[in-house]
Amino acid sequence: MTRGTTPARRGYPSRVAGAAAAILAAILLAPPPPLSAAPTPAPDGRQEQTVDPNQREDTGRVVLEGGHVDIGPHYRGGTWTVRVHDDTVVPSVWRQPSDVVIRVRDSAVLPIPDDEAYAFLGQRPGTPVYVIPQTQNRDVVWVGWNTQDPRVMEAIQRGVTMKLTGVQGPGSLVVYLQSGNLGAPQVLWDSTKTLPQDLWVDTNTHTHANWVFATPGVYLVALEISADLADGRSVRSTGVLRFAIGDATGTDAAFAAAFPMAGAPSPAAGTAAPSPAPSAGAGPPAEEGGLPPATVATVVTIVVGLVLVGVVIGVLVRGGRAKRRAEAERAAGRTGPVAGQDTATAWPEDDR
Repeated sequence: MTRGTTPARRGYPSRVAGAAAAILAAILLAPPPPLSAAPTPAPDGRQEQTVDPNQREDTGRVVLEGGHVDIGPHYRGGTWTVRVHDDTVVPSVWRQPSDVVIRVRDSAVLPIPDDEAYAFLGQRPGTPVYVIPQTQNRDVVWVGWNTQDPRVMEAIQRGVTMKLTGVQGPGSLVVYLQSGNLGAPQVLWDSTKTLPQDLWVDTNTHTHANWVFATPGVYLVALEISADLADGRSVRSTGVLRFAIGDATGTDAAFAAAFPMAGAPSPAAGTAAPSPAPSAGAGPPAEEGGLPPATVATVVTIVVGLVLVGVVIGVLVRGGRAKRRAEAERAAGRTGPVAGQDTATAWPEDDR
């Protein structure tokens, strides 16, 4: 009589496997939970662009609070200068740093991630900070640097040195790169450390990084860009970037701000009164180190899904055993048990 139930035994495992596969597929194919993290940045922060050799220089004060902006060397008529490359207008133009205030709105606020990899930011996890991200956020001005002025590329040997010589403001400034989702943060500049700090930049490079301002207020960031020219000469120039951080920070104050001594920038000095602390935004700066939120969410989803699949299989197996046992008992009631077998253990081990 057990032979009469063999088709049911053979079909049952396939039905269990089919149900498990369907559940697992539904879990894996379901859209991931919404995350506030920015898209994955380029591996080294580099971006593709071409600078027009005849790009004009513009004058007059401007406030840049959205779109793409670069800092870089500019070389015309034998004069080497630091300039702001303004892509927020069409066509793009070069501007003097003294004519520009870079405004960072409260939309840039993000909490410090709860990850030891970000201890270098010097803030407790969850502390709100202002972040100009490595990957573009259309609600925040996107600040980078380039060495792509065609006349610069013709004149220099290999690259330039960008030197942070001073930061003045109500809090610290840290600039860092992060390569992909799992890369460790690479600190480029940190105003809490001894200045100056050098950064080598190859020729024809266009890079964006994460700029993290600890508190709102006016910041002055002094840079020096130097290079060795192909003709054997060395050139250098300085410029001061002006940042108005936070909605409550006025741009007029940023234009009027000055280092205590011209040409002698000081480390972070707290010369501007901070505005009220912002509320924490939704998401980490750029992409988080260690396991990023997207990876954690995916792993948790898969683990929960596998547990659910196991529960479903267990329920189906127990139900199938009970059904087969009942069928065997009914069959035994009609014809008697198979000789030498206990009806309670008539099923093969691999069906359990």
